[in-house]
Amino acid sequence: MRGHCRFFISVMLVHMAAFAFMGCARSPDAERSAARGSMTAAIAAGADRYAAADFRLAQSFWYTAESRMTGRKYKEARRYYINAKTSFEKALAGVEAGRKAAATAASAALQGLENDWKNLKAQAGSASKNKKKHWAADEKTIAEGLTAARDMIAADPAGAAVKIKEIGSVIQNWTAVFEGATAAPTKPYTPGKG
Repeated sequence: MRGHCRFFISVMLVHMAAFAFMGCARSPDAERSAARGSMTAAIAAGADRYAAADFRLAQSFWYTAESRMTGRKYKEARRYYINAKTSFEKALAGVEAGRKAAATAASAALQGLENDWKNLKAQAGSASKNKKKHWAADEKTIAEGLTAARDMIAADPAGAAVKIKEIGSVIQNWTAVFEGATAAPTKPYTPGKG
């Protein structure tokens, strides 16, 4: 009877150990790697610029998964990595549509800016000598900036939009100067320095 009891206790200990190990989840390394690959592809394609909402959602899943990994909550981390991968793939799929929309918006903004530029050049022709002196440097910079923005639209519509906004503010400033609202700037506009 005593041997039978030892055997029964041994079997129980083996089963308890097996159940304990079954409860431990493995680290979701494969899911993490797949999510990281999708994230890298999305970033390379410009999803952070052209599919920003989906990209931010994917990032939130990624950061949550990383947090769960730190806490060794592997089952939860696995679920968040899978969600991150799916969301990064959705962001990647939305890049082309986002790029087209950004290019369309940049083209429309550029067209409006070019109209403003024509009006500004007409105003500059009738300005005082002092204003024309300050105008000369910015005139060349604005013309070059418009050409650069036009050339950027196909390859980098988001970058073109930034350039268009910069040039637009310079044109607005000079429009105010020529309409007599403000004094002429003492320094010419330097691209990238606002």
